[in-house]
Amino acid sequence: MAAPTPLEDPLSALAWLVEAGADEAIGEVPVDRFVARPAAAPAVAQPRPAAAATTVAPAALKPAAPRPVAARPGAPAPTVDPSDNIGTAQALARAAGSLPELKAALEGFDGCALKQRATTTVFADGNPLSRILFIGEAPGRDEDARGLPFVGRAGKLLDKMMAAIKLDRSSAYITNVINWRPPDNREPSPEEAAMCLPFLRRHIELVNPVVIILLGAVAVRHVMGRSDGIMKTRGRWLEYNVNGDMVAVMPTLHPAYLLRQPAHKKLAWRDLQAVAQKIESVRKA
Repeated sequence: MAAPTPLEDPLSALAWLVEAGADEAIGEVPVDRFVARPAAAPAVAQPRPAAAATTVAPAALKPAAPRPVAARPGAPAPTVDPSDNIGTAQALARAAGSLPELKAALEGFDGCALKQRATTTVFADGNPLSRILFIGEAPGRDEDARGLPFVGRAGKLLDKMMAAIKLDRSSAYITNVINWRPPDNREPSPEEAAMCLPFLRRHIELVNPVVIILLGAVAVRHVMGRSDGIMKTRGRWLEYNVNGDMVAVMPTLHPAYLLRQPAHKKLAWRDLQAVAQKIESVRKA
């Protein structure tokens, strides 16, 4: 029995195809091309197929370009380089020379994904000329609907807290770290906060406060860079550099937290008494 030719022996055929330049299968399903191969006629020599007939064309060896995938309904928007958005936020904030300009810049900024789901941009409320600045975390449902900070249940409690030290929205100014409502009132991510912080820092510079009251752990973390817990930081005076001057900062408990833990209102009251004394001393200076 004659030895099989290279094309009749599968292993030899594979080695020969590799030598000829083939490096991938064309079909999805392997095909046995030797089962139905007709026997060669004894009187006529069968020529060996030319290499060009079996070599895969060079164009066929190039990987196909990926097909664009259509976005599913409700799928999140494609991710973008957050550093580009942060840089844009920094440039827009630096260019703002007044609070109206800063508000317009913030409303025109689309780099934070929170804005896509929010009803409105929540900028601030109160009297910036008072130079008494309260900073909270982020808008909730009521704030998102009305476009003002602290107008829901927590806002009503904040009004009472301010009234206890003879302040109101005509004699104090209120804003948040985040200007758009996070879904389900969740805590903002570090990336979301990073895109809002340039606007907040410029906001603080333009208000030029003499006293800052930070409401809750999120405000303390992103304004002061401290993450050791609100119970450890509350009631202790810190300092924040504003336009070259060191400004007194008092961390205290967020009104939303006090609604859940009313027994801790006495702690917030102590903090507010310290704030009232500081305001009085600044006014006398």
